[in-house]
Formats: sequence, structure tokens, C-alpha cells
Amino acid sequence: MKLHLLGCNHHNTPVAVRERLAFSPEQASDALGRLKLLFPTTEAVILSTCNRVEIYTACESTGEVPSHQQLAEFLADFHGIDPFRFFDDLFERTGEDVVRHLFTVAASLDSMVVGEPQILSQVKQAYQIATDCETAGPLTHAVFQTAIKVARRVASETAIHQRRVSIPSVAVSDFATQIFERLDDKHVLVLGAGEMGEETLRYLRDAGARDIVVINRTRARAEALAEKFQGRPADWEQLDEELIAADLIVSTTGASRPVVTLKRYQRIEARRYQRPLFVLDLAVPRDFEPAIGDCLGVYLYGIDDLEAACEENRRQRDRELPAALRIIEQETEQFMGDLYHRATGPVIKRLKQNWHHIKQEELRRLFNKLPQLEDRARGEIEQSFDRLVNKLLHPPLESLRDEAREGVPHPLLDAFKRLFQLKD
Repeated sequence: MKLHLLGCNHHNTPVAVRERLAFSPEQASDALGRLKLLFPTTEAVILSTCNRVEIYTACESTGEVPSHQQLAEFLADFHGIDPFRFFDDLFERTGEDVVRHLFTVAASLDSMVVGEPQILSQVKQAYQIATDCETAGPLTHAVFQTAIKVARRVASETAIHQRRVSIPSVAVSDFATQIFERLDDKHVLVLGAGEMGEETLRYLRDAGARDIVVINRTRARAEALAEKFQGRPADWEQLDEELIAADLIVSTTGASRPVVTLKRYQRIEARRYQRPLFVLDLAVPRDFEPAIGDCLGVYLYGIDDLEAACEENRRQRDRELPAALRIIEQETEQFMGDLYHRATGPVIKRLKQNWHHIKQEELRRLFNKLPQLEDRARGEIEQSFDRLVNKLLHPPLESLRDEAREGVPHPLLDAFKRLFQLKD
């Protein structure tokens, strides 16, 4: 039995390399099909996200799992890249380290933003694709199903997932959802079409926002961002009308002076009829004049407010990390114990059955020669034979169990099969 992992992630590989090695769901299906042709007895799962590309392989026989070099060449051939351009960026894990790594990834403890919720759904999708392609097998079924269970345990027993530490996630989870009970009936206005605005929109969509308008000085960029989130673009000249209609504003322009001054807001304030207005001003310099936050019904938060919340969340999250890591270690130990039992259990069972059969044959032969023995004497002899067999088996079986506790016991397990002529 062997577990193997080859991959790259945000810790050690530039995004330009990760992009070249990434798999879309369709590409992952195609790649798994090719791996199945190249290594018919190997189980395989491909996990590909914006932060990592990892190929998990498993096999009952150590000689049949693809090597580091073979998987690197496979990646190069599939993506049409010279392997020397990324070979040094790849990392490798085997055995227990594969299990621990996957559990850590699924629980979002290895993410760029620890605790982000997307990774578990990505792990599930990778496992489902492998299942559909019939490249998942007994070992990968076991380790991925357990990884999903471990991630849920970390989420339920710690506050890791409750502590957002990116500015967009904090803006939505710690601020917007505190002001509004629901977002699906709110009018969202986005000023600017930069990365921060896009990421915040992604969280807003996940939280239920549907009515979205994007305004940008360059109309084409507004149209592109609006289309991505099923919203609609508006012209810069319509800003006042959209300010009146908005319930929630995300502003991320690159303007050097405030886009919405206090005077400008006061001109349209009466037409809002004191409806609550939540403003996330993520721009530097600020897009909204700070005095607007003193107006009736306006909740204005700037980048400094959000960064302070991020830092507090980070401190609280870090206090939760030891508990989450203890869960990972407990579950890894439990999984490996089950795996070792799976490897050694059948061998031990067959060995005991064989010796029991030999013992019974010798007892039968002995009792045939001594027909005058009483039942009590026969019982004493049987017990003596049992103790002898158990004492003879104890040292080799204890050695097998000891090695199993330290790692998948291929060398000693194979030696047992040869020494005692145990067939699979």
C-alpha cells in the first residue's frame, strides 16, 4: 500500500507557474483518463485551485505507483511545458505526510487565507471528478472521505472559519451582514472595477446579493465586471441616481480626491428618505468624505476600520490554530492506524489460521497414537499447544505491529509473506 503526492502551491511556487500547471474540471477529467491508461492499477485524484496543483496517487503495490519523475513528465506533456521550468517548484509527500497534508488543506489550514471556506468545496469537486472518472479507489476513497469529515470537525469544534482575515471577507461577514439581515433584496452599487471590488462582490454574491450595479469611468471595465456577477453597468453620469437607489455601496476607485463629497451627498440625501445606507470605502485615498458617516442612517467604514477588524480576527484565529492542529494530528493518527491494520490484519489472520491448522493436525496425530488419554489430559495438552503457538508467534507479530505503527510496513510485510508462504 502506498500514498504519494506531487504538487506545487502558493508557499513555494509563483502564480505564473501555478497558472501554467492548473487544470480546469474538464482538463482534470482528461488528465485522469490519461493517467489511467499509463498506470492502470494506480488510483489518482487531481486537486487544482488558484493556490495549488496537487496530484494524489495511491496503489496497493509500491512498484506500480508513478514516481516523482514520471508525474513531473506527465504534467509537462499535458500542459506542453518544459519540465525544467517548474521541476524545482514541485514538492513531494509520501505515506502519513500525504494524509496529514490533505487533512490540513481540506480544513483550510494551508490556505493563503486560513479559514477560507472555498477549499473544502474544491476538495469535494476534485474527489467527485476522480470518482466519475473511476480513478478513485479504496485508498483515495478512504483518505478523501476522511479529509471531508476532518474539515467539518475543525469547522464545528473551532472558530477558525468564523474569523475572516481578508479585507473583502471581513467587509461582508463582519460588517455588511451585521447591518442587513438579508442581502438578496438590497441594491448594491460598486464604484470602480478593480480587484478589491471584484473580490468583495464575490463575497456579497455568496451572501445572497443579486441586484448589482457597477459604475466605472471606463465603461468597458464596468460592463465586464457586471457581466461576471450577473449585474448591470451604469454610466458615470448616473452616479447620483444610483446613490439614491443604493442600500450598500462598495467603492474602490483610484481617484486622488473624494468621489462623493459631503455636499454632493447632502444634495441627494432627502431623496433617500432616511433609508439605511452601508458604505464600504475600500479606496486609498478615500472615495467618500468621512463626514458623510455622520449623516442620518449612514454606516461608513474605511480601509482602516476593516484592517483593524482583520487584525483582531487574525489574533483570535491564531488562538484557535493549536486546537485545529490537534484535530489534524488525532485524525491522521487514527487514519494511519486504520490503514496499518488494513495492511497487517489479513496477513496476521492468515498466519494464525495456518498455524492453527498445523496445531490441529499435530494434535489429531498425537491423540490417535494415545487413544487411552482422558478428556482432562487432552484438554491440558491442547492448552499447552495453544500457549506454545502463541509464544512462538508473539515476537514476529509484535515486530510487525511495531513497524506498522511507524509506517506502512511493506518490507517486513513482504518478508512475512515469503517466510511463512502466505498467499494473497
